[in-house]
Amino acid sequence: MKVVEVMSVGITQAEFAVVIGVSEAKVSQMVGEGVIERGQTAHAWLLAYCERLREVAAGRASGELGGLDLVQERAALARSQREAQEIKNAVARGDFAPIGLLADVLGMASSAVVDRFEQLEGALRKACPDLPDEAKATLQQVIANARNEWIRSTEKLVAAELDKLAGEADESAVHDDGAEVAI
Repeated sequence: MKVVEVMSVGITQAEFAVVIGVSEAKVSQMVGEGVIERGQTAHAWLLAYCERLREVAAGRASGELGGLDLVQERAALARSQREAQEIKNAVARGDFAPIGLLADVLGMASSAVVDRFEQLEGALRKACPDLPDEAKATLQQVIANARNEWIRSTEKLVAAELDKLAGEADESAVHDDGAEVAI
């Protein structure tokens, strides 16, 4: 029987393992991975096996089941490096700042405003000693309401911005503990 005739007929996994010099378990694994398909000829199996070897050797496929796809891994690394550089450039331009820094600055600004509001009662007594208590109470209430609304609005804006950033991070599949926020 000629080699061409032998290659044009079906072959068992055990026979194919002998032909290519691997274990029968490895051939079974290739069937499971879809590299070769049951019922095909020895020629088709050999072509598929050689194609898989070429892909692995070229770095376009992994030799392991569920292994890393080197092309995708390189692309992901390049994307991550590009995004990191874009963030650094944005920070250098002043378009972005670390969330922690923004939170600290906002906290200091809020403290300064609250301190000034607390001094208002004493300043009113000095500047307007004849101001009725009802007017003082009304003024204090209006200022307290404004302060509380400012805090609520700020929290809402920060939460919305963080949700937006989290959505963008999920879309680009970049997870970074040094999160940045637009200012």
